[in-house]
Amino acid sequence: MARLPRLVLPGQPHHIIQRGNNRQAIFVDDQDRQHFLATLRECALTHQVAIHAYVLMDNHVHLLATPQHLDGLSRMMQSLGRRYVGWFNHRHGRSGTLWEGRFRAALIEGERHLLACARYIELNPLRAGMAVDAGAYPWSSCAHHLGRRRDPLVTEHPMYWALGNTPFEREAAYRELLEQGLSAEEVGALTASALKGWPLGSASFLQGLAAQVDRPMAPRSRGRPRKRVGDSVPN
Repeated sequence: MARLPRLVLPGQPHHIIQRGNNRQAIFVDDQDRQHFLATLRECALTHQVAIHAYVLMDNHVHLLATPQHLDGLSRMMQSLGRRYVGWFNHRHGRSGTLWEGRFRAALIEGERHLLACARYIELNPLRAGMAVDAGAYPWSSCAHHLGRRRDPLVTEHPMYWALGNTPFEREAAYRELLEQGLSAEEVGALTASALKGWPLGSASFLQGLAAQVDRPMAPRSRGRPRKRVGDSVPN
């Protein structure tokens, strides 16, 4: 089956996943994580990509990002990959690839799914049993959104600003959303869309996308199409 072309649109948020090859660790220690974030910030600035949320796990990374240009995401991730992998290999005396193929990305409807996607990303350490307090996990954007520290990597999305008129109101509202968590359905939808590359949004949002790009917006149903009433039956 041919690989589905990646769908990227400037000005729209995208959920990105980059995994380690064969699920191997892409960070050995905190120095690796610090260097990765510093490199990501430089690459995002260079290629004009806004990072709204992120989390570093042991063997993969999640990002929520909006590019200003059509090739912004690809250029940012390519530059990040070259720079970080070269540095990582030199530091740890290894060679070869670090990533599991190309990064995965799914365009999402901001008004409908952006805050859910941010929480999905920032709650990942809790789902993995790596933390009991998302805001205390040092390698995500959660502490920034809760007002515990300022993160120079994060560009707050308008949907986050719509949570309140002051930083205190926004942080309190986001804390409440975070405590509510996500339903199993939301987690499943966000995971599947990012891994398979299907855009995530309402029917009208997907119809609007389909009018802009020549690419399917959802997987086709399996099996033979249902017969309609009145269809003739061959002898």
